[in-house]
Amino acid sequence: MPKKVKVSELIQPFQLEILAGEDGLKRIITTDDLYRPALEMAGYFHYYPKERVQLLGKTELAFIETLDSSERRERLERLCHDETPCILLTRGLEPPLELLEQASEKNIPVLRSQNSTTIFSSRLTNFLERRLAPTTTIHGVLVDLYGMGILITGGSGIGKSETALELVKRGHRLVADDAVEIRQTSDGQLHGTAPELIRHLLEIRGLGIINVMTLFGAGAVRSNKRISVVIRLENWQPDKQYDRLGLDEETTRIIETDVPLVTVPVRPGRNLAVIIEVAAMNYRLKRMGYNAALQFTTKLTETINDDLDDYE
Repeated sequence: MPKKVKVSELIQPFQLEILAGEDGLKRIITTDDLYRPALEMAGYFHYYPKERVQLLGKTELAFIETLDSSERRERLERLCHDETPCILLTRGLEPPLELLEQASEKNIPVLRSQNSTTIFSSRLTNFLERRLAPTTTIHGVLVDLYGMGILITGGSGIGKSETALELVKRGHRLVADDAVEIRQTSDGQLHGTAPELIRHLLEIRGLGIINVMTLFGAGAVRSNKRISVVIRLENWQPDKQYDRLGLDEETTRIIETDVPLVTVPVRPGRNLAVIIEVAAMNYRLKRMGYNAALQFTTKLTETINDDLDDYE
């Protein structure tokens, strides 16, 4: 279901002043794109994105003042479309009376900010991106290893939380345990965080709930992290063929983004914390252009070819 933001939700965070159309504060914003109507003020409404928040700054209002009364009324009437969520003025500028009349008639909120247009548009875009971004919740543990977000998944009781505890003891940071709330940004990046109720908490079977920040300090936790790799823990299956070289690169899809996936079989005697640390470092090396498995197979092929040449 698409995310929505009510116009009324902008008032408090941005300290906006309501100039007209107060009855329309329940209007819905569905896109994080803002629009500064320039060609529209000149009379060209063919591609007018009426569903966006309309932003009027010094330039737009100065141009409107150059229009005669009939043109001004006609342009502002068309600007106040029934689908327009709201109209925002910046720099504390005064709105044209015609705008207030049309907005009041159609219950379109006209709001005013004291900030400059550039600063305000940047802050509002960031706010809407966060609020309107697609989200999902995944059962797993998110940790920060060497500056990378590692999402550990697997069946219940397989050892995700215990592994996270060992990683925290080794100097890494916990982001979320049990439930990871994931948000996809407009550029396809995935950011994970913990629900407020269980933030900084780990559930260890036999011990119960522990507070990682209280036990290990503020440096052992962080509030959110971009997800770089998913490591899936699964019980060791003797009849399953596992990748022994590391040439196969799997991915898993979260929301609409493909993320590198590493499957780690679990059985007694395997130090999962160390394996996950090495997996994170190996992923970083691959991103830097060094692939140990690929170099090994290349050298192996060259050695075999040399031996065949000598035999011939």
